Amino acid sequence: MIRRLRMREQLTVSCHCSRMIVELPEADLDRVTRVRDLIVAVFAANGNLIETGNRLTHPLGITSALWQVLGALGFAGTPLSVPEIARRMGLTRQSVQRNIDLLIERGLVARAPNPRHRRSTLAMLTPAGEATLAQVERRHHPLSARIADEIGDARIADALRVLSEMNAILEQASADADQQGEAA
Repeated sequence: MIRRLRMREQLTVSCHCSRMIVELPEADLDRVTRVRDLIVAVFAANGNLIETGNRLTHPLGITSALWQVLGALGFAGTPLSVPEIARRMGLTRQSVQRNIDLLIERGLVARAPNPRHRRSTLAMLTPAGEATLAQVERRHHPLSARIADEIGDARIADALRVLSEMNAILEQASADADQQGEAA
């Protein structure tokens, strides 16, 4: 048996449709709805993280977007190329490149030669970039501690596993779609 599911879009997208109609077998409806709700919750959490991050980083003269790139470089422990940062952070290369350029202008990041690729340089934190990242982390620490206290270590570990698995599935689906597009 197939049931029609009407769901209001909870996200602003380029499509101006206010409703979507999806036909699903009854057995799949609850599972698909839970996944959709998870996706919407991740989108909402991402928006809240960006907004909160902007409040935390504004006094330091940076944005959440710049913090993401600083963090990718700082937590990697080694210089990274723009494509590597983009892959690790789920961002476009173009946005990472713009942010790297801004961070270089501010003296927070420097370029280094990439021994593996002549045209793709590596980015690395400068001492000022390391200090800025440390300041952001100090500002963020109380909120991280609150989240850990209220959610608990085990549930945070579960969330990390679920999101890692979901990202792996999405990356594979994207690669599959790219391969199908090339074959067409």
